[in-house]
Amino acid sequence: QVQLVEFGGGLVQAGGSLRLSCAASGRSISYYSMGWFRQAPGKEREFVAAIRWSDRNTYYADSVKGRFTISRDDAKNTVYLEMISLKLEDTAVYYCAKLNGSWGATMLYEYDYWGQGTQVTVSS
Repeated sequence: QVQLVEFGGGLVQAGGSLRLSCAASGRSISYYSMGWFRQAPGKEREFVAAIRWSDRNTYYADSVKGRFTISRDDAKNTVYLEMISLKLEDTAVYYCAKLNGSWGATMLYEYDYWGQGTQVTVSS
């Protein structure tokens, strides 16, 4: 089993930046592709970004492309989400998850282990 814990969320002004971390324990994530999702109040959880284990290939939701960067440090068993130029609509609880499906997956059911989430609030 893999346990995932996100941290780094907080309150930031629009235009600001934050870096989220997702620390894994229980087993190494070196051979797993990982993703980030988010859930805004009253909305469904949505895909944000993913990174492949083998070649660090990445893909992003259109809404964050060019502003968010997913990365990983397998030596630290940690995945990161660097967020810049934050907008009010980025306010959400952010979750990391382990991909269990095919590369390119964006649906929740294709990810099998989830963290508890970290709150990101963007203010005007």
